[in-house]
Amino acid sequence: MKHFINLKDISAKDLRKIVSDAQKRKKLRRKLSYLDVDKDAPLKGKLLIQMFEKSSLRTRLSFYLAIKQLGGSTLTLRPNELHLSKGGESIEDTAKILSNFGNAFMLRTDSDKKLEEFKKHLSIPVINGLSPSSHPTQILSDIFTVEEIKKKPIHKLNIAWIGDCNNVLNSLIAASIKFSFKLKIGCPRKYMPGKIIMDYIKKSNKKIDIYSDPKKATFNADVLFSDKVISINDKVNKTKKLKSFKRFKVDKKLMGYAKRDCIFLHCLPRGNEVDEKIFSSKQSKVWIQALNRVHVQKSILLYCFGKLR
Repeated sequence: MKHFINLKDISAKDLRKIVSDAQKRKKLRRKLSYLDVDKDAPLKGKLLIQMFEKSSLRTRLSFYLAIKQLGGSTLTLRPNELHLSKGGESIEDTAKILSNFGNAFMLRTDSDKKLEEFKKHLSIPVINGLSPSSHPTQILSDIFTVEEIKKKPIHKLNIAWIGDCNNVLNSLIAASIKFSFKLKIGCPRKYMPGKIIMDYIKKSNKKIDIYSDPKKATFNADVLFSDKVISINDKVNKTKKLKSFKRFKVDKKLMGYAKRDCIFLHCLPRGNEVDEKIFSSKQSKVWIQALNRVHVQKSILLYCFGKLR
């Protein structure tokens, strides 16, 4: 049994195996519809239990299709209907029930501590569908998308991030260390990565360039990532924060500093951090990026069940 909580806790070898398996599985599904089961049905009879404490569209849909295509089923729980949130039942007792009824648990949560508590008490794999500090399923899928479009391993590419230093960037930083790719970050000084992330970078002996000038971060990039500046649960002065990021909007001028064939990726939902002309351009690959999450989620599930080919 293996958990999938943070990229930094998973070996580079296993992460590469997940991406490689997803590449093979996607090719085998070219003639199949969304609900058709893979011929080998490796997770037949398995139940994935999901719980969303935060809003979700892509993660919810992709995990539903992922377990379905592998031959299993999914059950989605609403936290406000459980004794965990309303009846005072402990995480320990909830985890024991989940372990008795399901085969894996995917949690999208507003608490890293809660995720660790579930891990402690579950006897089935737990998958991080998003937490305040990381979004590992998103970024591993993005690695898959980059390599699929660019047709080369990511360590041969220049990756740029323009925007807030959030959970998605934390996972991208972890991925840059695991997959050994060049990463440049562009963000206002006030919003640069915190001490925990900077210590992790330093400990890994990885050089990641961080600029307060978005042009320097974008220069010569093969791939440009961005994300929403104001998240749903951001407890900040939104007007002040948006003003700080005004120079960091991804537009035609900023993209001009990247390579001509640079692609634009965004985990969605979007805000004002990207110009419509870029978001809707040929350089934008956001829709295939979202769809690819199904394929990678499948391989993450197989990794957790010890069934990677």
